[in-house]
Parts: sequence; structure tokens; C-alpha cells
Amino acid sequence: MAFTITIEKRSAPGKPASKGFPLTVSLSSPKATLAELKKQIASASRKLTVERQRITTEDKKPLLEDDKPLADLGVSAGQTLYVKDLGPQIGWKTVFLTEYAGPIFIHPLFYYLGPKIWHREFVHSKMQTVAMSLAVAHYVKRELETLFVHRFSNGTMPLFNIFKNSTHYWLLSGFLLAPFIQSPWFSAASVAGTIQDKDSFIYGTAAVMVLAELSNAYTHIILKNLRPAGTRARKIPRGFAFELVSCPNYFFEFVAWAAFTVLTLNPASALFAAVSTTQMWFWAVKKHKNYKKEFGKEYPKRKAMFPFLA
Repeated sequence: MAFTITIEKRSAPGKPASKGFPLTVSLSSPKATLAELKKQIASASRKLTVERQRITTEDKKPLLEDDKPLADLGVSAGQTLYVKDLGPQIGWKTVFLTEYAGPIFIHPLFYYLGPKIWHREFVHSKMQTVAMSLAVAHYVKRELETLFVHRFSNGTMPLFNIFKNSTHYWLLSGFLLAPFIQSPWFSAASVAGTIQDKDSFIYGTAAVMVLAELSNAYTHIILKNLRPAGTRARKIPRGFAFELVSCPNYFFEFVAWAAFTVLTLNPASALFAAVSTTQMWFWAVKKHKNYKKEFGKEYPKRKAMFPFLA
């Protein structure tokens, strides 16, 4: 028995109806999946590829699980659903790999070409060498996590995000941090006799950052194991620092860049750490609220990002 659904295009109030809509879609049965519906819409409207579609009910409840039958999502025959054009899309992995690649090349560039860039000969301090190595290692780790650890609930994101995200990493973490850290003001001669010339200070702060990075990676592995490949399954994260906060990955990221700021004693590092921490705090609060809303009383009592604080 055919399963017929009407598709309206969601548009801003006052705008005329889109050409080709409303669209009547006939599917084989109620067992047809959301993915099949999206393919039908894409075949009727070439601009609306599957990746650009966001399907919602009349009350704006999003339908997210492509592999589920429409009947299981609460859709009945004759119902009207709404599709929103999300605009040009790009893969999450492509965005992540691109945004993280910038600092990997920018930091060594300013390290090795520093004397030419600053038009002044100087010998790099041990602090500068360690800082460059830590910055590159941080983003190499992120690239590896993107390839082998992270599982994305959505395959794509808006194309504009590659420019927005790359601006943050290439400019703030790359062209802001690298030139000032790898400048003559932090050369071997400039830091001689200061705390930044002491091995205990350099390797102590570096060790804190490395431990934070390893802890961050471990939390990502815990999150990966919660979601079987190819699914949108969501479970309550447990174990390790998840017993204290909802987003320990953000907390350890904060600790890592705080240690980097102490190591470099550089205003540029402090600014990058502050901007990053602020953004992660907003993400953590949002995720914390979503966890509490989704799991209700089952969700353990824990803070959003900072243990025992907030």
C-alpha cells in the first residue's frame, strides 16, 4: 500500500511559496525510511540534495534518524512535513582536517624562518623549541582523532563553516601565536637567566600540557565507544573525568592551553586560550543541558565543564 506524504518547503514568513512545492511524495509503505524520503525529494528538486535537507514536522520537531522507518518516527500517511534548505554543504572531516592543518604548517614556518621574518638574527630558546613542538603535536593529534576516533552524527555542515572555523585556527592559533612566540623577544639571549630558561619550568609546564592532551584523547575514545559506527545512538558518558563533568574533553583542552600560556608567558597565548575557553564553555553548557533534558533523572549530578565549580 502506497504511503503518501505532502512536503512543504520551510521559508521565512512573508516570502512566496517555493517553486515545485507543495510536493506529494508516494513511498512504498510506512516502513520506508527517512533516507528514502529525502532521496525522493532530491529527485524532484535537484537543488535540494539529500545533504541540504532538514526535515521537520509542522511543530518544527526535527526528524534526524535517516535509517529509521517513517512510521517509527511518528509520521503517518497524509501528513505534511517540512523541508528546509540548509544551503551548500561540506563534509565534517574535510572541515576539521583543513582547519587543523593551518597551525601544523604555520608554527614551523615562523620557527625556522623567524630571523628572516623579523630581520634579526637570533638563536631560539629551548622554550621556543618546546612550544613549537607542542603546538604542532596538538594539531597532529586532532587530525588523527578526526580520521580514526571522532564519529559525526551529521555527515556534513554548511560550507561557510570551513571559512569560519579556519579563521579561528589559522589566524588565532597560527598567525597570532606563532610570530610572537617565535620572535627575538623570547630568544635564548632574551630569556637567559629568567624562569623561561629553567629546564624544570619548561619541562614541568610541557608535562602538564601533554597529560592534559592524553586525557583529552582518552575522553574522545570513551565518547567514540558510546556510539556504534553508523548510528546516532546516545548514551550517558561514564567513567574517568565524566564522573565530575559532562564535557571533560573541553576541560582538558582548557588545561592544555593554560599550561601552554604559562610556558610561553605570552599575551597572544593568553588571548587564544581565553577565546577558546569561552567558546568551549558555551558548548559545554549547551551539551550539559541537552544531556539533562534527554536522560532526565537518570543523568548523574555533575558540572558542565569545570569540576566542582561549573
